[in-house]
Amino acid sequence: MGSSSDYPVMQEAEKILVEFGVIVAKEVVSAHRTPEKMVSFAKTAKRNGISIIIAGAGGAAHLPGMVASLTTLPVIGVPIKSSNSIDGWDSILSILQMPNGIPVATVALNGAKNAGILAIRMLAVSNKALSKKLEHFQKTMASDVEKSQEQLDQR
Repeated sequence: MGSSSDYPVMQEAEKILVEFGVIVAKEVVSAHRTPEKMVSFAKTAKRNGISIIIAGAGGAAHLPGMVASLTTLPVIGVPIKSSNSIDGWDSILSILQMPNGIPVATVALNGAKNAGILAIRMLAVSNKALSKKLEHFQKTMASDVEKSQEQLDQR
């Protein structure tokens, strides 16, 4: 994440990944304030055993795109509505509007949980155990919707 103040949002990705048994590494890496750390992190991520990078950033939100430009790993960007943002639109557009050749998957504003789920889906392509957990997760969500309908019908 670009700043430790992003952690309350990014924690949602951590929670779902941990729930699925995925090992998580947390780093504060600012594209603007610690550019050398960002370059080092991105260039060594694969060698350090990282499979997918979820990069959250507010304001100008350059972190996801800059990291994506320095690695071949998939990068999922989480635009964060921060105190210095323009209602989050600057973050959304900074992450979403990447040039050809530097893709960043982008989730909704403050959508870190979905970033975690997307990372799980990517990992599940080659991990049967994770795929089974994901299937169970989706069935549970469907069951929860059915239960809520039953509760609504009883009102």
